[in-house]
Amino acid sequence: MRFGYNERCLEHDTGERHPENPDRLRAIRRGLAKRHGVEYAEADPATREEVVAVHDAEYVDELESFVADGGGSWDPDTVASEGTWNAALASAGLSQWAARSALDGADGRDTPFALGRPPGHHAVPDDAMGFCFFNNASVAAQTVLDDGAADRVAIFDWDVHHGNGTQDVFYDRDDVLYASIHEEGLYPDTGALDETGRDEGEETTVNLPLAAGAGDADYLYAIDEAIAPALERFDPDLLIVSAGFDAHRHDPISRMRVSSEGYALMTDQLRSVTDDIGAATAYVLEGGYGLDTLAEGVSMVHETFDGRTPVDSDEDPDEKTESLVAELRELLDL
Repeated sequence: MRFGYNERCLEHDTGERHPENPDRLRAIRRGLAKRHGVEYAEADPATREEVVAVHDAEYVDELESFVADGGGSWDPDTVASEGTWNAALASAGLSQWAARSALDGADGRDTPFALGRPPGHHAVPDDAMGFCFFNNASVAAQTVLDDGAADRVAIFDWDVHHGNGTQDVFYDRDDVLYASIHEEGLYPDTGALDETGRDEGEETTVNLPLAAGAGDADYLYAIDEAIAPALERFDPDLLIVSAGFDAHRHDPISRMRVSSEGYALMTDQLRSVTDDIGAATAYVLEGGYGLDTLAEGVSMVHETFDGRTPVDSDEDPDEKTESLVAELRELLDL
């Protein structure tokens, strides 16, 4: 893969004890240094106008002023510092780079992966929350739509938390599909099965809130039986993967049981789907708070695109997962 990276993303200082801190990117870089064929690209930061395409101008102005005054606790979880404004624009810009590069033909070993922070999928149009300030995947999707580089974009979010912000941005639109597999009842307690879109966006939101303890077999079954059919029906020009790694069995803030190999298997599964429908693919970093498991997860995605064949799981999905998927398929007529 080709990774987008910007040193400005390290300037977002959340404090020593905050789980979303610069060490996340440092750990990923250390992990990738052990692999062959790793390339890094720089990207221009997003402009204010590009961010305002998905966020309210009043909120963007308020955040800029808050950071200029030195930052602080925006809410109990979301912390800003003097470097947050530039880091957030850089992170959004890396996501734009990934989307544009994919649509320009970067694939296979050159598939783009934006390694930015702060993450984005909880940022709603008019507010920051859940460690997120600008919704990076949404900015990227809107940018390529505005550029005319794509007519339809899909965003698949495998972060353990539901991407409420991404869902909110596109909930009533028919040109962006948002699909998420997440842990039921976890922050921010959104993403119910029956949240399927509104108005022109009806059936362009796909949510699978899996029970705590779901592992590789559950995720693979959900992708195969629900996410893949939804993507095939939507037929996007681009798939953006909101790639959080906090569903890992050793992540400190979730109860899911995905293994490192599970991320390789999901990557391979999604690659087969996009190959079949002729969609470009870009990856955008979201969460993941165990430094070793985060680095290993990113490396697994990289190695899969670099030619490593993942080891198949011999587990079966839980009956609760099968039932939930069947209910979703009926709800969306998949």
